[in-house]
Amino acid sequence: MAELNVSHYLDVRGIESYYGKIKALNGIDLHIEQGEIVTLIGSNGAGKSTTLKSISGQVRPKEGSILFEGKDITKNEPHKTALLGIAQVPEGRRIFPRLTVRENLQIGAFSVKDKKIVAQRMETVFGYFPRLKERLSQVSGTMSGGEQQMLAMGRALMMKPKLLMLDEPSMGLSPNFVEQIFNIILDMKEVGMTILLVEQNAYQALQIADRGYVIQTGQIVMEGRGKELMVNDMIREAYLA
Repeated sequence: MAELNVSHYLDVRGIESYYGKIKALNGIDLHIEQGEIVTLIGSNGAGKSTTLKSISGQVRPKEGSILFEGKDITKNEPHKTALLGIAQVPEGRRIFPRLTVRENLQIGAFSVKDKKIVAQRMETVFGYFPRLKERLSQVSGTMSGGEQQMLAMGRALMMKPKLLMLDEPSMGLSPNFVEQIFNIILDMKEVGMTILLVEQNAYQALQIADRGYVIQTGQIVMEGRGKELMVNDMIREAYLA
């Protein structure tokens, strides 16, 4: 895979992605620097999740390019992108409900053969989510929505990702769990993790984001520092009212 001279950690350039004949993304441009939290906000159907899926390889763009650490990953299969260090926590969590918490976490480290490394990563996950340690033997489908979200994030962390993509992590959660999740995202940033956050709660997302992008009908229509977007009149009326 060719190395390209780029300045951004993740560089998405003019991607166009389709579902069948329906164009979902129409020339998306965005970038992320290492160690940033960048949020992507927009209404339902605007193309937020499709952008994440295009980066992770679940949807293959027909035009444009996606570069990660200087490598062109536009045509990668999802497992190859994951092995490069990009982990996605999908909307709706999508844990394995019939498996235990332990088994779900172990699946997150599918590429690691050394049991000591798996155990070390699990302890790192417990540092963020101590509740998971208390429920290691519990069947995950019997946990609350907030606990399942923690498990989904923990499973992604078992990959030791370089870039963590979170798709609507607060969806359907109680205010208490929402606050916990956003505090944990900030804790991850403190240790240098790079995060791309898609979030329905624009206020919470922009509060913690270094930068943000606004997407409408498959196009980026605005970008800026998180705090700047929070006081923008158009953003306030459309997403913060």
